[in-house]
Amino acid sequence: MESSKRQRGRPKSLFKESTAGTMQSLDRALGVLTETARLERAALSDLARETGVPTATTHRILMTLQKHGFVAFDEERQEWMIGIEAYRTGASFLRRNSVIEIGRPVLRRLMQDSGETANLAVPDGAQVVFVGQVETANPIRAFFPPGARTPMYASGTGKAILAAMGEAALTRLMTGAKPERFTPHTLIDDTRLQADLDQTRARGWSLDREERYQGMSCIGAAIFNDRGEPCAGISVSGPTVRFNAERAPELGALVQAAAQEVTRQSGGHLPARDAGNAGL
Repeated sequence: MESSKRQRGRPKSLFKESTAGTMQSLDRALGVLTETARLERAALSDLARETGVPTATTHRILMTLQKHGFVAFDEERQEWMIGIEAYRTGASFLRRNSVIEIGRPVLRRLMQDSGETANLAVPDGAQVVFVGQVETANPIRAFFPPGARTPMYASGTGKAILAAMGEAALTRLMTGAKPERFTPHTLIDDTRLQADLDQTRARGWSLDREERYQGMSCIGAAIFNDRGEPCAGISVSGPTVRFNAERAPELGALVQAAAQEVTRQSGGHLPARDAGNAGL
């Protein structure tokens, strides 16, 4: 009987099916809560349609969430919205995450030095969530509202985090991911994405060239925790015309330096391959 060979090196496919099970009732409840936050205000029928959960079940979920303060109901408009307890939960995350607090002045300096909108994002599964931003004064600029999220493979910040991960962590994260092509430039092909991550790892910063939004580009770098693991990312974003081949290395150096500063100030540890470039 042949034994299966142990996989070596980078995974052949970054997008794999997941075999992990979930608790269906909790999965549905969290889905309804997440969709309520995304829509900000929504009727019961809209939430049921967007989540794919039957209307009666959606209503029971909402009533339970309302009982615990995670959603509220506007009697006059007959709409559901996020409740105070959800805010408290989110605020707890912000308080414990020193990277977010430390990153604010660094973001401002990065915006001033680069002339582009500076962003801070944290990973959430196979996505990144934008938790901080300082907009440039340029009339044509990028904007991501707080809480906006995007798949890692289609984000400058996300690709920087992916490139900084170990092989095992990368494989676990991408298991079950279902890539979506947002633009003709989105890297959903395994070979092209892996080559892009290798290049990102070698130079210390990523380049998203219209992979999420047409006409917009982004350059990102990873922030590391005290174990040398990527825990967040910082980036600059703006119109592609301002992110040409001549300017990209200059912006990349600024972003990498900003990420390293947040890493140091938050007690993080640069991996050995990045420590030698800490003077950038």
